Amino acid sequence: MDIEMRLSELGLELPQASDPQGSYCNCVRTGNLLYVSGKGPVAGLSKVPKGKLGQEYTTEEGYTFAKSAGLDILSAVKLELGSLDKVARVVKLQGFVNATPDFEQHPKVLDGCSDLMADVFGEKGVHARSVFGAMSVRGNLPIIIDSIFEIAD
Repeated sequence: MDIEMRLSELGLELPQASDPQGSYCNCVRTGNLLYVSGKGPVAGLSKVPKGKLGQEYTTEEGYTFAKSAGLDILSAVKLELGSLDKVARVVKLQGFVNATPDFEQHPKVLDGCSDLMADVFGEKGVHARSVFGAMSVRGNLPIIIDSIFEIAD
């Protein structure tokens, strides 16, 4: 499957990969695994959202933010590898949802990124994942997602 063609079929355009927000790099490859640092919602949005799910934002908006973060993840992977066709499998996503204490829809929020990966990569986009509620995250973003990819030789 040509991933660039698949992105076009889905009407998706990858943004320029966001730069790290501290003393770290976007990606680290060890063996056939690529670890991608936490990414937030920046891709395709008119402005960077700030605030909590369950307070400033709804679950549906959180889903959109997670999809946006997923596009930034894919941009970082493409920048690192040169082509998304080198992805053999999405291994894991881990989401940190900036939410109020009573917010309970964390899985539905992270589905925005999970659904994106499955749409783009098909079966090899189905992955393991974890999602956590956070009292705060960097920049008061509503979600941060880190990820692991298996890379074909």
